[in-house]
Amino acid sequence: MKPRPGIDTPDHRGRTGLNQAGRDLDRNPDIRVRDVELTSQGWHVLRRTTFDYRRRDGRWETQTRETYDRGNGAVVLPYDTARGCVLLSRQFRYPAYVNDHPDGMLIEAAAGLLDADDPPTAIRRESAEELGVTLGPLTRVLDAYMSPGSVTERLHFFAAPYTPADRTGTGGGLEEDGEDIEVLELPFAEALAMTRDGRIADGKTILLLQWAALDGPFAPAAGTG
Repeated sequence: MKPRPGIDTPDHRGRTGLNQAGRDLDRNPDIRVRDVELTSQGWHVLRRTTFDYRRRDGRWETQTRETYDRGNGAVVLPYDTARGCVLLSRQFRYPAYVNDHPDGMLIEAAAGLLDADDPPTAIRRESAEELGVTLGPLTRVLDAYMSPGSVTERLHFFAAPYTPADRTGTGGGLEEDGEDIEVLELPFAEALAMTRDGRIADGKTILLLQWAALDGPFAPAAGTG
């Protein structure tokens, strides 16, 4: 049999056994994984999984689903309550551009994949690279699956204070990764308004800004002492 990169032999990232994910799952007695097929691998991995599913009426049926595995990630909202502002970024996102976004330039909270790091370490790394900021103490907001119908990624949400003195770098991302990120410092009220009129259309960023308004540093109760 011809060697299969990512399965029998290492692929360009040194990975093998990519077709084994999910085969040993037994946490749900109503799901029995039959087969996992590796359909595409680039930097991330696309799999087609066939499984038996027991419906609520007790009948078993066989289903097939494709899953896109890009690893887990972290996202953070840096905030400065003394000046009433937040630190965001703007960059080109081709998937949004090809799906009706006017120019593909999305305003977002800084985020990135964990790679080999834990979530706090990863988001501090991404904040330094993208925003040029050294974050204060991290507040864990929540974890969420952002597109559970097809993407395996679990995103870890954080918020953290910063001051002008904490902006120790230029940000902009890593040029070798093709990043060209503009750093935006916006009044929180304006950023929140942008979620209402569509200027901010990124889901993770909308969630963090609404959290900040309802339960976070800009919530009414936060300033009452």
